[in-house]
Amino acid sequence: MTLQEAVLAKNDAIAGANRAFLERWEIAAFNLVSAPGAGKTALLVALIGALADRVPIRVIEGDQETARDAERIRATGVPAFQINTGTGCHLDAEMLKTAIHELVPPQRSLLFIENVGNLVCPAMFDLGERAKIVVMSVTEGEDKPLKYPHIFRAARVLILTKIDLLPHLDFDVEACVANARRINPQLRIFPVSVRTGAGVAPLADLLGSQLGVRG
Repeated sequence: MTLQEAVLAKNDAIAGANRAFLERWEIAAFNLVSAPGAGKTALLVALIGALADRVPIRVIEGDQETARDAERIRATGVPAFQINTGTGCHLDAEMLKTAIHELVPPQRSLLFIENVGNLVCPAMFDLGERAKIVVMSVTEGEDKPLKYPHIFRAARVLILTKIDLLPHLDFDVEACVANARRINPQLRIFPVSVRTGAGVAPLADLLGSQLGVRG
């Protein structure tokens, strides 16, 4: 067994235990993955605004350094736990296990995990989440799903952010969707603008429905 295989095997075992714990307590955990600057934290703030009066929410923030994103989440009134990975480029299942026991999410709650900005390593590491969600801004180029196929294949949802910028960009939404569906035909796609609020409600309804919560 190679070192990488051994590392992933250990991670998968912990991820399995995390998943069992989360399922037992009916906690719907979503792992948000993106390149840096796609707007994950701003999106989470918008989703908290749409969901906080319906369901308890907890957030785990992953960054190499600083607690800036966790502070933005806490300013909404939602508890957040910051993980700093230093030179690490992703969160792993052991980190999630520690964060869960620090945050203590209540039963029947939503748990958002904002991974470190990276489209490569997070695709390899199962955390025990219910689903991976890829966040991609329209400033990144339609071919991103073809360049980073593993994370798009592993995800169940693609959120296209910053769609309010489309009038100022040469971004072909249909081409991007076609590229994403070429990699993963089952991918659910949500165009969203945090600035205008467009698309936030349908996405919030989807996530809330995981706990039987409707708007």
